[in-house]
Amino acid sequence: MKKYDAAIIGFGKGGKTLAGALAAEGQSVALIEQSPERYGGTCINVACIPTKALVHAAELSAAQGGTFAQQAERYAAAHAEKNRVVSMLRAKNYDKLANLPNVDVIDGRASFLDENRIALDLVEGRRESDRRIIEADRIFINTGSRPFVPSIPGIDGPRVHTSETLLDLSTLPKRLVILGGGYIGLEFASLFANFGSHVTIVQNGETFLPREDADIAHAVLASLTARGLLVMSKTDVLRIEDAANEATVVANTENGEQHIPADAVLVATGRRPNIDGLNLEAARIETNARGGIQVDEHLRTTAPNVWALGDVTGGPQFTYISLDDFRIVRDDAWGSGERTTKNRGAIPYAVFLDPPFARVGMTEQEARDAGFNVKTAQIPAAAVPKAQAIGKTTGLLKAIVDASTDRLLGVHLFIEESHEMINIAKLAIDAGLPYQALRDAVYTHPTMTEAFNDLFSGL
Repeated sequence: MKKYDAAIIGFGKGGKTLAGALAAEGQSVALIEQSPERYGGTCINVACIPTKALVHAAELSAAQGGTFAQQAERYAAAHAEKNRVVSMLRAKNYDKLANLPNVDVIDGRASFLDENRIALDLVEGRRESDRRIIEADRIFINTGSRPFVPSIPGIDGPRVHTSETLLDLSTLPKRLVILGGGYIGLEFASLFANFGSHVTIVQNGETFLPREDADIAHAVLASLTARGLLVMSKTDVLRIEDAANEATVVANTENGEQHIPADAVLVATGRRPNIDGLNLEAARIETNARGGIQVDEHLRTTAPNVWALGDVTGGPQFTYISLDDFRIVRDDAWGSGERTTKNRGAIPYAVFLDPPFARVGMTEQEARDAGFNVKTAQIPAAAVPKAQAIGKTTGLLKAIVDASTDRLLGVHLFIEESHEMINIAKLAIDAGLPYQALRDAVYTHPTMTEAFNDLFSGL
């Protein structure tokens, strides 16, 4: 049985960064990954990087236009380029750590024996001799999350995909039906629509984007509808039928049962923490109501010397949160312990639609519910000179401010380049700045960021 200073289960953003940092300090590290196709984590293999590569290619293709056959040819080329980029990054991530003398990258499935020992079933074998046991002073769980697939008859059909398996589809579907109107589903909807697919979004809820303010959600919905996407709300999927040449989503709507034909179906109904097979009970590691590993603000689990970071905790599912989780666990285990999940500030997020939508801080309703004296400002994207210059005038910008203190509470940006702009707003909120700081700042011209001058002048 080999002994390590640290064992890290999962090759995700937080885990791989922690492995590199500990190795640089001379510590011995076991980095365990159950699939060689996941070196580097979810982000570079089946999420952020491949999807954004396709989003970019789709926007270029939409600008070129042409027949569906021409779009399909460009999609196939973009898909091949996406695969090249992912393979390169995966290999780069593996080589960066596997070549370190004090890091062992182990291909295997991990399960706890107790708080310090892990059993490893090696990927290439299933014999009893292929099972290894390692011990570590500290253990870190970074196993991420996986798509949630509801129990619907026919959902295991050959034309039905999750957000991960759809990325393997090298042929552009002429008709794509997406089950779920959340952020992942909308991102895929936008990129495939830009490639020329006819996209139908089916959601059982009545409200579109219920986590956002109604005016922002309406602006996003109007944009999608104007681009030819169909959004069906209050619709329950009864079953998915598969025939020789197509799938059919059978749904119950307000107008009765409808049959929606599709060349591909995407199930985008959320993600769940990856804890199956870890045998958490053996280490007395408890789970929470979200199905993730229970942690405190230092990301400690209920077992001594075991931490969890990233999606597996059931918290915000962003790569940059996993990276910050690395900072927190490193500080807790080897530093001052001052960094926590409670002091990392406002968490921004972006949905890469066309144009992208980004938000940080509170919605207007959240601010009112929290007891703030709220004032808001809005401007259309068309009022921004840069938006006019590049012909991207769709969208809406909104700010929420505490009228009593002028402190910035929330910023919502549905405009081209919002995914970059939102980080400035995050810094302002974290610093407790009054909105006048953004209103009166000097920005370069012409840029989208200078929209803050006009947006906050409306308060």
